[in-house]
Formats: sequence, C-alpha cells, structure tokens
Amino acid sequence: MKRLILPLPPSVNHAYRTYVHPQTGRRMRVLNSQAQKFRRDAAYLAFRWRQETGWAMPQPGVKVVLRLWYFWPSNRRMDTHNREKVLLDALEGVLYPEDRWVLVQEMDFAVDAKHPRLEIEAHLHRDLCAM
Repeated sequence: MKRLILPLPPSVNHAYRTYVHPQTGRRMRVLNSQAQKFRRDAAYLAFRWRQETGWAMPQPGVKVVLRLWYFWPSNRRMDTHNREKVLLDALEGVLYPEDRWVLVQEMDFAVDAKHPRLEIEAHLHRDLCAM
C-alpha cells in the first residue's frame, strides 16, 4: 500500500494558544496558526492520497487503523504521542468520519534531517484481522 506522507504534526504542547473572548472574558484554547496550517495541508494531502489510492471513507462505526512512522529532523528528544490529537483531527472527514473510530499504531521512528516527515498506512480494522 502506498503511504500517505505528511509534514510532522505539531505537538499538542505547541499547537494551542489561549483566546479570551472580548465580551464575555471566557478563556478558550484554540489552534495557533502553525497548527491550523498543518491541518489544512494534511487534509489536502490526505484528500489527494485518497484519490490516488482509491481509499473509500468507511461508514461511521467502522474502525480504521493508522500505522505511523515518524522521521524526526534531529536526535532531539521528541514524543510521538503528543502529536496524535492534531493529526487525527486533521484527517477527520477526509479518511474517516470520526476520529473516535481510529486505532493508532506507532510503528517506528528514526532521524531524517533532510526530509523530516510522517508516513501513514491506513487500513480497515476488519481487513487487518483477516490477515
């Protein structure tokens, strides 16, 4: 299966900023511009990948397995788990209807300073169980 290749998603620690509503004073966490750009770019690339591979979005309630390979820009310590929230939200409505039906399998990570990226394989859970 051809892998979907995306830029590295921002860490959830760096994806949000606090917004204070000017009239109510209510504080909310909203995506910052870097995270918004990642969501737009990831959704676009996933849509193109879907067209190229013939991936059909499953019905709600069908589990999807995403296998992830991270390629970091350096040996600096990074956490794969902190990047899942922004990633899953970005692909919702493109590869699957709701991210609550997604099972994430982090397969490996390595350093590729010249081409940092995230590579993804998407499978229907029932197809993997039949293997």
